[in-house]
Amino acid sequence: MLFSLLSGKLDFYSALMQIFAILVIVFLVLPFHEWAHAITASKLGDTNIKYRGRLTLNPLAHIDPFGALALLLFGFGWAKPVPVDSRNFKNPKLGMALVALMGPVANIVAAIAGALVFNLLAVLAPSFLTGSGVGGYIVLFFRFYILINVRLAVFNLLPIPPLDGSKILFAFLPDKYVYFFYKYQNIISMLLLVLLWVGVLTVPLNFLSDYVMKFVTWIAWLPFSFFVK
Repeated sequence: MLFSLLSGKLDFYSALMQIFAILVIVFLVLPFHEWAHAITASKLGDTNIKYRGRLTLNPLAHIDPFGALALLLFGFGWAKPVPVDSRNFKNPKLGMALVALMGPVANIVAAIAGALVFNLLAVLAPSFLTGSGVGGYIVLFFRFYILINVRLAVFNLLPIPPLDGSKILFAFLPDKYVYFFYKYQNIISMLLLVLLWVGVLTVPLNFLSDYVMKFVTWIAWLPFSFFVK
């Protein structure tokens, strides 16, 4: 993200709105993402999770400084992982997959919520949003806020440890392969950061994000489509 400003791809005000959107996501959406993991684990039987201090939306319980910095620099970041004891689940693999899935779902929900608010403003005050003043900044903020949430959801669904998608994948793999991934998780994580740094993942992530964005846009416009022509 900051690289876009330094390279001249964004002007100062666009970059400012982008940073503001990232800060909102770091302090509101990432805690919601991790809370979604925690509450799902609790409902599935992990009774000890309430003692780990993660059944809260308090950002101080969830923010990872490096993950927040990565989000600011690359547009992809993370919060502190929620420790989950899958032994408390009736079906440990399936339970972990459901817990993992709820994080990206939380980002999609946050994106849809942002799109709904934007659509409401667009319907009630279209001339305000088409202006070049404050309205223009609001458009930029929502555009970045929705896009970053969509990209976070897609990024987290990649089947690469330690991302949420890997835990969903593990539900369908034999234990020996799951063990292999956990054994080399740190190396795989470093490789993931390198791939992000050099931009190898940019094209596939953007491709997938475009389709998810179309879904979010469609869902968010659906309530308005009945009375807006």
